[in-house]
Order: sequence, then C-alpha cells, then structure tokens
Amino acid sequence: MTCRTKLLSLLAITLIHAGATRVAAAELPTASSAPVIFSRDIQPIFEASCIKCHARGRDKGGFRLDTRETILKGGDSGPAAIPGRSAESLLVELVAGLDPDNVMPQKGTRLTSEQVGLVRAWIDQGLPWGEGVTFARKDALNLVPRRPALPSAPADAASHHPVDLLIAAGSGNPAPNSAAIVADQTFARRVFFDLIGLPPTPQELETFLASTASDKRERLVDQLLSDNRRYAEHWLTFWNDLLRNDYRGTGYIDGGRKQITRWLYSALATNMPYDRFVATLINPTEESQGFTKGIVWRGAVNASQTPPMQAAQNISQVFMGINLKCASCHDSFVDDWTLADSYGLASVYSEEPLEMVRCDKPTGKFATLKFLYPELGIISADKPRAERLEELAALITQPKNGRLSRTIVNRLWAIFLGRGLVEPIDNMEAAAWNVDVLDWLAEDLVQHGYNLKRTMRQILTSRAYQLPTAPDAPASSVTYQFRGPEVRRLSAEQFRDALGSVTGVGFDLPAATVDFRAGKSEADDPSQNLAQVVRPEWIWDQANAAEKAEPGTLYLRKRINLPKAPTTASLVVTCDNRFKLHINGTEVTSGDNFASPRLLDIQPHLHAGENIIAVAATNDRVKDADPASNPAGFFLYARVRHEDSIPAQTKGLLGLNSPADPSDPLGAQIPVETVMDFASDESWICSSRESDGWTTADFLPDGWQHAVELGDLETAPWNLGEELGRRMATLEYTGKGRASLVNADPLTIALGRPNREQLMTRRASIATTIQALELTNGKTLAELLTQGAANLIEQSGTSSRGLIERLYLRALSRSPNARELALAEELIGQPARPEGVEDLLWAVAMLPEFQLIY
Repeated sequence: MTCRTKLLSLLAITLIHAGATRVAAAELPTASSAPVIFSRDIQPIFEASCIKCHARGRDKGGFRLDTRETILKGGDSGPAAIPGRSAESLLVELVAGLDPDNVMPQKGTRLTSEQVGLVRAWIDQGLPWGEGVTFARKDALNLVPRRPALPSAPADAASHHPVDLLIAAGSGNPAPNSAAIVADQTFARRVFFDLIGLPPTPQELETFLASTASDKRERLVDQLLSDNRRYAEHWLTFWNDLLRNDYRGTGYIDGGRKQITRWLYSALATNMPYDRFVATLINPTEESQGFTKGIVWRGAVNASQTPPMQAAQNISQVFMGINLKCASCHDSFVDDWTLADSYGLASVYSEEPLEMVRCDKPTGKFATLKFLYPELGIISADKPRAERLEELAALITQPKNGRLSRTIVNRLWAIFLGRGLVEPIDNMEAAAWNVDVLDWLAEDLVQHGYNLKRTMRQILTSRAYQLPTAPDAPASSVTYQFRGPEVRRLSAEQFRDALGSVTGVGFDLPAATVDFRAGKSEADDPSQNLAQVVRPEWIWDQANAAEKAEPGTLYLRKRINLPKAPTTASLVVTCDNRFKLHINGTEVTSGDNFASPRLLDIQPHLHAGENIIAVAATNDRVKDADPASNPAGFFLYARVRHEDSIPAQTKGLLGLNSPADPSDPLGAQIPVETVMDFASDESWICSSRESDGWTTADFLPDGWQHAVELGDLETAPWNLGEELGRRMATLEYTGKGRASLVNADPLTIALGRPNREQLMTRRASIATTIQALELTNGKTLAELLTQGAANLIEQSGTSSRGLIERLYLRALSRSPNARELALAEELIGQPARPEGVEDLLWAVAMLPEFQLIY
C-alpha cells in the first residue's frame, strides 16, 4: 500500500468515526437543564446500578468510580468522563445503551432517559462531587481493639457486673437491673447444658439448692468450668462443626481428609489459650493439620473447592467472621469482598502461583498474595510456604487484631443467650447492638491471656444471662433491644446425652482416639487408677523375648471367674507381631500392628462365673531382618465392672421423702461398683503347640507353663507407655461415652448433626418434618427407650412411684406434680410394665421442658 493510499484510508476512518459520533450524540437523551446536586441526583444512581462492579474494591474493566478522580482517570478504555463534554464521554455512551452489545449496567434495570439526562448534565456541569463522599471500600468495623470505660453503677443497681453495667448504659436499657432473675433450678439446668451439655444429676442439683452461699451461682459456674472432661466432651460438638472435623465420611478412607480429634480434645480439656489454639490450626502441627488441609475431593471439582481456597474460606469465616464463599467464585454481590481477596489469602497455602478462576472460567490473571486486611500487616510472597504460614498465624493472633477476639466473643454470646451481639454471626463487618459489651469482653479476653473459660464466666455470671427468657426478637440489630436470653433447643448431641443421663444408655467406646488424661491431675489420671487395680505386663514364654524370640505362634490362656455379670467391660490389646483373641470359644478381635493397640467392648461376651480368655499370638519371621533381633510380646488390659446403686435415704430441697422401704427408692442413689479387672501377667499359661478345643472352658491344659513377664507399659523395644496409657484411660468411659465422640446415627442426623463436609457456625433451630418422623417412629430412639425402660425397672425394683420420681428428677430436674404422678402411675402400672415405662420415657422426652433451654 502506497503512502497516498494509507493517508486516504486514515482519512476515511476519521470521517466515519466523526459521523458516528454525530449520530450517537443525536440519539442521546437530552441533558437535564436544571442544576445537578450530586447527593440527590447522581449518588443514588451510582449506588443502585454501578457500585456492585466498579466500587467497594471492585474494578471491572479496570474502572472504579470510588471518587471523582478515579472516574476522570477511567479504566482500560480510557477516561470515563470528560468535564463539560458529556456527548463524548464513554460513561454516557455506556449507560445510554447505544451499543446493545456493550451497555451498562450489564445486569439489572437499565437507566431511564431521565437518569441518563441527569448524568449528562452532571458531566457538562463539571462533575461536582459531594463533600466526603466515597464509594471506596469502607473502613473495617470491629477490627481495631477498643476497651470502653465501665460506667458508674447507679445507687439502686441490682448488679455491678461489667456486662450488666454496659447493657444498662446502652440505649438506656434497664433490663439487667429491673427484671427478676430465674430460680435456682432453672439457672442450674441452663448452665449445666451450656457448659457441659448435660442436665444436672439429682445429687448435683440437691447440693446446689442446699447451699446458702451468696455466691453459689458463681461457684457452680467455676465448678462446671473446672470439670475438664465433661467440658471438653461437650464443646467438641461446637468445634467439630466449626472446624469440619468428624470420625467418618468423605475423604477419611482415601487420605483426602484428616481428623484432628485427639489434638482438639486435649486443647479443650487443658483450656489452651485461644490465640495459641488459633495459631496451631493456621500453622498446624501433624495432629492439627486436618483443618487447613480441608477435603481433597475426588474427581473434577469447582475451582472454589481446591484445598488452598478451602483454607482461605475456613480461616476467614471461623476466626474473622467473614464469609468468602461467594467471593471464591466471583466478586461478592452481598458484601465488598472480591475474587482477588479470596485468591490472595488462598495463595498463602498454595505451593505455586494461583491463576484466578471466575465462575469456573480461567481469567489468565494470577493472584497477588495478600491478607484480607493489609492494615494489620503483610505476608511475604517470596518466602517458602512454611514461613508464610508462620506469618499468617502471627498476623491473625496479634493483639492489635481486634476481629479475632470479637468474633469468638460474639459466637459465645450467641450460644449462651441465643442471639449474637452482631448478627448474622458470620458478618463481623456489621455493627453490634451493643458495641461496648462486645468490645469490653473482647479486650478482657486478650488482656487475660486469651482464656476462653474466663470469658464464659464473665457472660454466665452476669445478671443478663440469669434473666428469664424473652420473646423472639426482630432480626435487625438496629431495632433490637435486649430483654433476656432467647429460648434455645437442645442440640442433637445434648438431646441424646440427656436421654443417656435419664436412661443409663450411653455409648461404648469413642469413634476417635482421644487422651482422656488431658486436663487431669496425676492423681486423677484414669490410667494410673487402672494400674492400681491390676498391673499389666508384656508377656511371652521366654525371659529374653523382648530382645529375641523364635518365630512361631504362642497359645495363651487365662481363666477368669466373675462374681457378677459385668455392666461394662472393655479391653486394650496388642501383640508383636499379630494376634487373634477368643472369649469363651468365640473369636472377638485380631490385630497385626503392635504400635496401634486395639480397643474392644467385651461386655456382650462375658457372663457371671467362669470365662476363658484365649489368644493365638504370632511372632513372624521378618524378611531380611537380623535373626538376633526379633522381639515378641503380648499385652492386654481389661476393665470389667458391675455397677449398681443403693438409696441415699435423705430428705432434701427437691421435696423427696426418705423412704422407709429400701425397695422404694424415691431419693438420690449412691453408686456402688464391683471391680473385676484382669490383665496380661505371669498368671497366664501358654504353650507353643495348638491343641483341639484350647479356647474353651472344657479344655485341660496339660503341659502348659506359666507366661514370663517381660516388663510394664514402657518396656523396650515397644516403648508404648504413652499410647497404652492413653488407651487404657479410655476404658474408664466405656458405656459412658458422649454423643460428641461417636459417629452420627439416624437420630442425631435427623436432629441436625451435620456431615461436616462444610463448616457450620450455627445449626438451624426450627423443627423439621424429618425430626418429627424420627422422634415418633425412629428405630434408634425406640431401641434406646426399650433399653432405658429395662434399666429404670432394674434400678427401681418393684416401685412404680420410685421409678417415676427418678425419671422426672433426671429428665426435668424436678419432681412430678400430683397430676403428673397419677397419670404416670396409671400409664406404667404396678409393678411397672416395660411397655408402660417406654411410653412414659417417650412422653417426657417429647416435652418442651425437656427439649428446650429456658
């Protein structure tokens, strides 16, 4: 092409463009002739149609309308507006919709001709801007620490508690000082469920009611907070939901998911400081890494569900009260978080740069590693992943991050009083209905070493917590005024554990291995107590077997005489290299990994009288191993108990009369336990030859010799003292297990226990059809009530009245009134009929008084 041809072509293009501009200007709505006021005429248009894509941290097309300056600067296509020349401004062209393929806003209602005319007039008049107006991302709420001063207590104040003073001062709310507090029985039931997830036993309630101490409620709170085992078992439910931890389900079989139960239980039982708790989850140890590992889903998954993105979502929601799920797929439509924010945090956990994917479509842009709040600090993108995790953990848990403490305080307040100080509880960018209460409790937590139990005590000892329950409040925090706690439903686990307390039907062994010694003194260590009953030893048939033993199978036997049929019986057993265990001729378990001792409930296999424990223990020849070093050993400890109770014969504040007839136990019961434990030791006999019938009681062990003791739990080369001690401690709770430590069953699933594939910060409280069906026709509940009825009849002898009294005390923390007693006696008969007791159990369990926390 010649220079002349090029010049003519350029001229033609210029003329065409000029013509198009004149046509476009002719088609534009006329600019308004009236003076434009930004706050009245333009700001509402921007807020309704523009800021979702071009403000609050979003810059679609590279364009932001945060300020007048950013509008003049424009985006990828150049300036958006030219002062005094609206007809030539790109902003006007787009909102007018001259090009149907390039119109703004892309979604939602288009601007009217009148609105376009206002925008034109605004540009022609020089883009006047409102003073102090910005559409940039707002300063974060609840981020900077603040400790408000406590107001002075009025002379007639019923409470000088900090929480009550701050509530009373806020909006002139008189509730904590003006309303009467609940009765002792109501308070006890409320605080027992809130702290340990169980109703008080009749003995515990009687002791509390009998106290005349002026501070007995504070003492009860302290007593329950110091009950480390029951506290940890209860709070496992809350943290399992929050941290997506469970015992079976997606990912656990193929290694795509990892439990943190052992670490979590110990952290709760020892009241690990919350900042260290959070830091150990963000920058995890081997035992706590399951939280940030998330779930490695099989097959193709949405880009928002990769492990780094799961870590970003979970950390932000659990610890910072920010829900990034929407912003993990695209810029959020409900708040200011962007796709770049989510990918920036996810990059901390990624081993390689992350390409941002919008709605499952790659953008070609790679994320810039960053924290959600740069004002709190930065994370070095050029450091290895391990060092980045350290920085992130330190950044989130630093005292100047007021969001961490406020978020957990808000969660605790919502649990105890039914409604958060900030609602929704996962939108900590919202304002609290009482900012001072939130800020004071948050700073009190930080200044006292992040001690969550202290914060719980602060809330539970306030008069606000002790008020009667109030009617349902409006959803808005703006119009909310505190009148008292809200009525709450028992969680699935609380409901099941409460039924266990009433019926004596608990769970056998936990689905996860935890260290029940955590939070206990050495004197209270269950494994130490067990060792005082019998002394388990590693055994074999040769004195030097811990160093070297011949390959082959050793047959071991132990004859056990039980004076009573056990109510609970379980064992821990292991062998180097493998074993098969028989009880009374039946094989009940086996194992082939000595480093992982087996736990087993053996109560169904034992009976009163003579029982035979028989083990085939095999020492394998290890290929390519030194023949001079082939140790062999067998270890077993069985905890076997028969539990019973006798009447306490007392008259107390619950209105119970001391019965003249011990078979009519109306009062509290004293537990009586018969110990029948046994363990591997030199009393066992053994043989290297297998004989017919050697596992049965009729077998005569001619020529068998006594086993040889090799050493206790700590013996080398196995060195399993810690693991065996942990598992032996678990045996103490056989038959007393809590719902938080076992797999979900149809009853707890129906009542709202989640599968924990996604984190859950609050369970739904509204009853559902499936819950109604399960509570009326469910097999799980029916079997529990059948066993519970049998237990109650066995405990109460021939007395129907005693059974009814015991049931009401355990279930409702009170005695039945005269009408209830008469109806119940008619229902169950005299003597008590099993089917009648089942019906009574079901009727009591369906009462709102049983299922709700008032």
